[in-house]
Amino acid sequence: MSYNRQSMTANPDENSVTAPAGLPYPTLRFPRVTVVTNGDTPSPACVGALRAHTPITLTTVEQLGEVLSQTDVLFVWPFSLPTLRFEWQEAAHLRWIHTATAGIDGVVFPELTQSNVLLTNSRGVFDDSIAEYVLGLILAFAKDFPRTLDLQRQRVWMHRDTERLAGQNVLVVGAGAIGRAIARLCRLANMTVELMGRRARGDAEFGEVLGASELYRALGRADFVVVAAPLTDATYNMFDVAAFNAMSAHARFINIGRGSIVDESALLRAIREGRLAAAALDVFVDEPLPDEHPFWSEERVIVSPHMSADFHGWQEVITDLFLQNLRHFRGGAPLLNIVDKALGLGFRENERTNDQ
Repeated sequence: MSYNRQSMTANPDENSVTAPAGLPYPTLRFPRVTVVTNGDTPSPACVGALRAHTPITLTTVEQLGEVLSQTDVLFVWPFSLPTLRFEWQEAAHLRWIHTATAGIDGVVFPELTQSNVLLTNSRGVFDDSIAEYVLGLILAFAKDFPRTLDLQRQRVWMHRDTERLAGQNVLVVGAGAIGRAIARLCRLANMTVELMGRRARGDAEFGEVLGASELYRALGRADFVVVAAPLTDATYNMFDVAAFNAMSAHARFINIGRGSIVDESALLRAIREGRLAAAALDVFVDEPLPDEHPFWSEERVIVSPHMSADFHGWQEVITDLFLQNLRHFRGGAPLLNIVDKALGLGFRENERTNDQ
């Protein structure tokens, strides 16, 4: 039977399959799929791959309300979809949302959390890319690359000694898949690594994971602090005046998590007052970063436009993941990367795999 909207309306029973144990309702053989974007449309190759496997409706955030009532599956391409909450009353047939990001803070809201709509994310796609980016930033600080480039532009020959990474301590805040990938690369660079999650526990790979209650003590030991935690109620403004005061004046701070985990005013004061050596920020409270923001001109801050995860070919990988999950959804098989909406953490096969 080929997919068409008339067949779905006329033969709803024929479209349904029995859900496996653990899923709250039947899945569909021929779901109506909507891909919503915020202007950053998937590449033509990705759109073509999607349409080769299923009819899709491609829409924008602004126009989502016009098609949401006829949507069974929503593929969220933008980072954030705040308008979905305002259109939620139209989502009567929505059964599954997939987001093209690992983080879900831009998608989840109370009505979704309380519903039976499944949520899956794209965790696992960006882990190694982000880890490489973070190691690059650590090397940039240790080897003084920003100043070297500035001196080159000025045609100034100024020899300096630089730091070794070996033996330096890095605290990675966020013990999920991304944080662990960062910790592995730092270990390979002969750095001493401390990994911090929500709770203290033993860890087969890293020996132990520190609990969040140990944050201030761990900050005082760190030469580099890397934020790789998801944005939750517990991590909102986690790095405030007290946290920066707990850090060594020679420490470097790197945030690839979420902008709202950091009190940006407190960070700026800490740098300007010499209580923190430098920072590299890939995420911000407001994105794009406003032209007038002082981070742009701060000499000891590296600003990048939320790009630490993105590598050549990432769109195709995300598309392949969605299509694999769509095959599962059609056939009644368990979906990959199901997210616990209440916790904002990922689960696979009922086991926690992205414990902050």
